[in-house]
Amino acid sequence: MKISSRSAIMQESPIRKLAPYADKAKKEGVKVYHLNIGQPDIETPVKMREAYAAVPDIIAYGPSNGLPAYRKKLAGYYRGVGVDVDPENIFITTGGSEAIVFTLMSALSPGDEILIPEPFYTNYNGFAAMAGVSIVPVTTTIDDGFHLPPINLFREKLTDRTRAIMFSNPGNPTGTVFSREELENLIDFAKENDLYLISDEAYREFTYGEKKSVSIMEFPGIEDNAVLIDSVSKRYSACGARVGCIVSKNMALLDLILRFGQARLCPPTVDQIAAEAAIDTPDSYFKEVITEYRKRRDFAFSELTNIPGIIAKKPEGAFYIIVSLPVKNAEDFAKWLLSDFRLHNETVMIAPAEGFYSTPGLGKNQVRIAYVLNREDLGKAITIIKEALKVYPGRN
Repeated sequence: MKISSRSAIMQESPIRKLAPYADKAKKEGVKVYHLNIGQPDIETPVKMREAYAAVPDIIAYGPSNGLPAYRKKLAGYYRGVGVDVDPENIFITTGGSEAIVFTLMSALSPGDEILIPEPFYTNYNGFAAMAGVSIVPVTTTIDDGFHLPPINLFREKLTDRTRAIMFSNPGNPTGTVFSREELENLIDFAKENDLYLISDEAYREFTYGEKKSVSIMEFPGIEDNAVLIDSVSKRYSACGARVGCIVSKNMALLDLILRFGQARLCPPTVDQIAAEAAIDTPDSYFKEVITEYRKRRDFAFSELTNIPGIIAKKPEGAFYIIVSLPVKNAEDFAKWLLSDFRLHNETVMIAPAEGFYSTPGLGKNQVRIAYVLNREDLGKAITIIKEALKVYPGRN
């Protein structure tokens, strides 16, 4: 039997594609440190966990756009971070992934194009395939810390099918935080060419002093263009609670998104109840979390850049770092780590960065590392990479 032609464009996730190698190593009794995936080891807030113990007697369908009480409380959260929106501007989704898919299906038509600075969150490829739209990459470089290139490079990619620009800020996989000036340049370009600006802000809280994250919704005069994508996964260390949202003042766009939402009925009721409770998490929780991640960021950057041949720029936000390795092919190295290399019967899983690029050939010697482990385990994992590079047969 034939399968869909989407098979040709639906890539494997570089974050998860090497899981069979890791599973095999674990079955052999090897400890695997996971630096490949953004699964924090930080505890989920108590208020959120307690809410799961207080579910209603009947877990019923909710409204397609989300529980009214949650949307009202979420609007208050956004106003507290400088984003002036009402509950009517918020659409609740089953995770940030659904938020992006619904936005692409509603803002773009099949065959349209979307500009995305690369490297970008790898699942954007899958979301674009689902929506039938094409990603046109605008390349950023490690030398510039993956900040946005001059706007003329965006202009060179513009065609009569271009409908939107999408980016994550703070960035996954780069940890880059775009400045207000960078965003203003994008806004001027978007307004000039009647483009949507889709800003994935799931890592808003995770900045470390160099720059503060600026939301696309803070800027006036782009009510029809701006779309904010968000999620509870990282903010509350609750990746398994599949609750995200779309925030926009474009009511025509939200009306179409609602129709897609009605087709899937509703987002998960119980997780919304927990997410609503999580908004009451005290500021002290976030201060401790950010302090811990800053220490992990500084530690990981220092240890990695002390390894001969590694090139990296210190990330300004999120909890990822892209590093260039002195190897010919980073995916082969990542596989070799899991299948062949052991240090005290331990090894490490990393994400090859080629899958975070759309331009063929880019990122072949880069990996994304998620510094989501405690510093003791992080240190052991980086030591494994250091020792492995000394003997890896595929070095440059």
